[in-house]
Amino acid sequence: MTAQQLAETARRLVADGRGLLAMDESNGTCDNRFIAAGIVVSLEARRSYRELLITAPGLSTSISGAILYDETIRQTSASGILLVKLLSDTGIMPGIKVDTGAKPLALHNCEKVTEGRDGLRSRLGEYRQICARFAKWRAARHE
Repeated sequence: MTAQQLAETARRLVADGRGLLAMDESNGTCDNRFIAAGIVVSLEARRSYRELLITAPGLSTSISGAILYDETIRQTSASGILLVKLLSDTGIMPGIKVDTGAKPLALHNCEKVTEGRDGLRSRLGEYRQICARFAKWRAARHE
């Protein structure tokens, strides 16, 4: 990506007062949300939930980009259309969370470290081919 492309991507993400939809929760976090709501946990339930979010009428008037999770960026709708295509077709820029989670720091359980640098270069290339146009890296935080 060139500096000009990066600047244009940033401009598009903040244009017209719209924001980002962070739908990059892991399968485990999503499953816990379903359990708490009494929803049966399954790949199909997660796909259906994510499709519902991105096909909400008028979403593109408020959202300029959506941060996706690895499973989500590869999923198709019930009718077989890639979810990233559904987003792009409405003018919402697909992005991807590229870290692989925050884990306790060895010998310092009160601190966390963000993992995922191993293999990042190849994952970024793959995500670009799948149509991700920006990436999110979560910084570890103190708990």
